[in-house]
Amino acid sequence: MEPWTRLIRRVTGEGKTVRRVRVVTEPHTPYIQWEHATTALDEEAGEEIRWLPRHRLPESITFPVGGNDWWLYDDRLLAVGHFGPDGRVLGSELIEDPDTVAECVRLRDLLWSAAIPHPEYKP
Repeated sequence: MEPWTRLIRRVTGEGKTVRRVRVVTEPHTPYIQWEHATTALDEEAGEEIRWLPRHRLPESITFPVGGNDWWLYDDRLLAVGHFGPDGRVLGSELIEDPDTVAECVRLRDLLWSAAIPHPEYKP
């Protein structure tokens, strides 16, 4: 995880914010259990992580970009991950469409306020 934590230290050292909301199904899969166990390393590097159990999603949520994982950069650029049914990475896509980005900004803010900070989340 050192390349990732080094990157997070660098960008947060430049004054940027790195936040992540993990929308998860409970009980957790082994992979999510591993993510939860290693999250302290991400946070020590400067990333802020919150958890939102899927059953606590606000009503009428529709996930943009086909429900795929995405990263939002500077509220203007999306990086969307595409995965196969077996979880294999198929590639990624960059999106700058202002309407799509605005929807992701809105959803990010909504989910961030509903999510549980990592130190308080007890799966």
